[in-house]
Amino acid sequence: MAQLTDDCFAFSGPLLSLAEMERLIAERITPVQQTERVPLRSARGRVTAAELKAPVDLPPFDNSAVDGYAIRHEDLAVTGSTRFAVAGRLTAGHRPDAAIKAGQAIRIFTGAAMPAGADTVFMQEDVTVDGDSIVVPNGLKIGANRRLAGEDVPAGHVVLPAGTVLEAQHIALVAALGITELEVRRRLTVAIFSTGDEVVEPGATRGDAAIYDANRYLLTALLERLGAGVTDLGILTDDPDALSAALAKAAIGHDLVITSGGVSTGEADHVRSAVERIGSLVFWRVAIKPGRPVAMGVIRAAAREAAEADSGAAFVGLPGNPVAVFVTFVRVVKPLLLRLSGARPQQLMALPVRAAFAYKKKKDRREYVRVALRRGADGEVEAVKHPQDGAGILTSLTETDGLLEFPEDVTAIQAGDRVGFLSYAALVG
Repeated sequence: MAQLTDDCFAFSGPLLSLAEMERLIAERITPVQQTERVPLRSARGRVTAAELKAPVDLPPFDNSAVDGYAIRHEDLAVTGSTRFAVAGRLTAGHRPDAAIKAGQAIRIFTGAAMPAGADTVFMQEDVTVDGDSIVVPNGLKIGANRRLAGEDVPAGHVVLPAGTVLEAQHIALVAALGITELEVRRRLTVAIFSTGDEVVEPGATRGDAAIYDANRYLLTALLERLGAGVTDLGILTDDPDALSAALAKAAIGHDLVITSGGVSTGEADHVRSAVERIGSLVFWRVAIKPGRPVAMGVIRAAAREAAEADSGAAFVGLPGNPVAVFVTFVRVVKPLLLRLSGARPQQLMALPVRAAFAYKKKKDRREYVRVALRRGADGEVEAVKHPQDGAGILTSLTETDGLLEFPEDVTAIQAGDRVGFLSYAALVG
């Protein structure tokens, strides 16, 4: 299923930088090739498989941008006002019967087709009505308040490149061109697990040393927002044999398998060894905080159940703490999903805000700090750090607006410094 090879992430260093990770994903992962045609109403979140060209001009004819009066610009007096005889009335959806004549004006409404010969529209607010005539002032430019055929999109122009993730605005554009269905790449399928003897399902009986599982619910919401089909395979215990068997089975029929927990270096962290039994764990530490113990690789499907001998899936092992799961998902899993789905790369644009706090960090590591935004006394937007840093503090996500991104070469931030802010809306897509 997954279109990647065992050596696609080969990396010699102990920690992989985010930039290197993104470069390798772009270079070595091939998108899924299967496509399908879907109705426009079902296309949001899907990825275009081919470029789409406009079959017609948009708009398809010259029309008025305002309610007013259409005239021939050449009939305007060089100085002073001009009187026109009102010779007709045009509303949207009706074609003019005849061309406009010299000295005439046509009462016209927004969206109505321009009469032949007319090239300029006066807004009704600027016109003085005098019986069957109007008087207009001097100074309006030729073509004012007229929309030209094809000024939005000319026929034959590429309106959607291949790899476009379709949102409401894209669907509106396609509908305006009269298109009812689109060719898109098939939807990705993702299997998710949580791991750990201490993790139980919400609503189940919880022992004194157990915690309810939030990670699968977080991952499901994030994956579905990106248009993936999700198979929730529950909670795996800390047993290497059971982990290997479950992962191999999950590789059947899925493009990607995601686990949370068990990828660190503790004695009970068995995911790494389980993956190495059935595939290749090609890197397992990324220079990111929170979330350094994140793994990526390839797992083979269970041989006796797989439809194809070489079938398998990409694998991502995320940390166990939910904040680290969120950060590593948006910065590690999301680029991988976009590439697998055939989507064009999406560049995150951090917006500059003012830090309202001082902060120190290690060099050569990308750090993300949870912050809320507020207006300073001078009206400037500034970022306030959440009081708790822990990667297990879920309220640090619900009580903040986004993340500050501190680059690898930065080691200290002072209050008042300009810093890059990424909103949660921009991160989750």
